[in-house]
Amino acid sequence: MVRYPARARGDGLIAPPGNDGGGAAMPPDSSAPAPLIVTAQLPQWLQSRADQLRSEHFPPERNQLNAHVTLFHALPPSLESELRDALAQEAKAAPPLARLDGLMNLGRGTALRLESAAMLVLRERLADRFYGLLTPQDMAVPRLHITIQNKVSPHRARALQVELAGAIEPRPFAFTGLALHRYRGGPWEFVKQWSFRG
Repeated sequence: MVRYPARARGDGLIAPPGNDGGGAAMPPDSSAPAPLIVTAQLPQWLQSRADQLRSEHFPPERNQLNAHVTLFHALPPSLESELRDALAQEAKAAPPLARLDGLMNLGRGTALRLESAAMLVLRERLADRFYGLLTPQDMAVPRLHITIQNKVSPHRARALQVELAGAIEPRPFAFTGLALHRYRGGPWEFVKQWSFRG
């Protein structure tokens, strides 16, 4: 199983399909332009815990990615150069403060709910910059989360939420960086990561 580098982790769900690791893998075409995905990187303790939960509860045949927080699901490939500059500029700031805030019901899955006004402000700046080039999904304000289970029955999802209800305690953290990936139908192709420096 191909996974992106440990420092390049950061979620997802329509265009492109399977952005949450829940779609069927297609053979990658490394020569063709590919939609760009932007993720927010997590501190190691949260990354490890989310990876563990995802490994335990995500359908194995669909679990192609490490745990991640998707900020943009499908930006046009033509934006790559400008997007790199924008992410590098944003990373000069202090790490955005956030909070692990329990569980989120995805209907047919489960996620860790995150709250971060600072990360949403950062994302809004990027959305404003690329306004007119965003998909309908990326024009919407996201509910920040880390998917740990998807593509299961609602009953199974609810059972996991009951099981984990007392085990996921609210805890503050700070995002560690931003990362850029290309979507090629299966595991993402890592492009670059920028650590917050402020």
